Amino acid sequence: MRGRFLVIVLVSSTPLAGCHNTPPPREARFRVEEPGVAAQYDEKTGRLRRLEVDTNKDGRVDTWSYMDGDRVEHIESDTDGDGTLDRWEYYTADHTLEKVGSSRAKDGVVDTWIYRDANQQVVRRDLSTKRDGKADRIEFYDDGQLARVESDSDGDGRVDKWETFDPPVEGSQTPVLRSVAFDPDERGRPRRRIQYHADGSFDRLEVDEDGNGVFTTPATL
Repeated sequence: MRGRFLVIVLVSSTPLAGCHNTPPPREARFRVEEPGVAAQYDEKTGRLRRLEVDTNKDGRVDTWSYMDGDRVEHIESDTDGDGTLDRWEYYTADHTLEKVGSSRAKDGVVDTWIYRDANQQVVRRDLSTKRDGKADRIEFYDDGQLARVESDSDGDGRVDKWETFDPPVEGSQTPVLRSVAFDPDERGRPRRRIQYHADGSFDRLEVDEDGNGVFTTPATL
């Protein structure tokens, strides 16, 4: 990851031929001449706006870097050379890689975004289950294991389902579901919660009658 960023910075600091009539950014069949780099600049400000790079030197662009001058905003790549985007990188203002996107259907539509810590361990994964560019399921990880999930099940932009997990038991790779909480009143916080035993079996139903975050087991269901 670091190597790719350094290459882009070095290239952007050298004179490059302008490409004002460049093809659509996702057209992987656009051919470039040696050395395999094309640049597009803002016609008004002169700032670098996009770099198109043929990283494997096969004569076809496979990486599009969207720039603000010498700062990388995000990068789109066709890593396997099939003409379809399959990797999206997003950077912060201080040049730090924030998250990496992918397409579960491998059709060029980004629907998954992964965040990693300084040790490259996954700490969060956002999914767009409707594949509309909006994350409606957010998974949080502790020590590389799924710990909890927040979901927007009705697509209104607010979390209405919360799940917690224990690490997989010995011999298994599947996290153990321990609780599921719901927001049936759409108030932005859980009001009903189902607890499960460590073996995955049902334990009890709890409710937060007053909306104060305190769950109790109702006397009758």
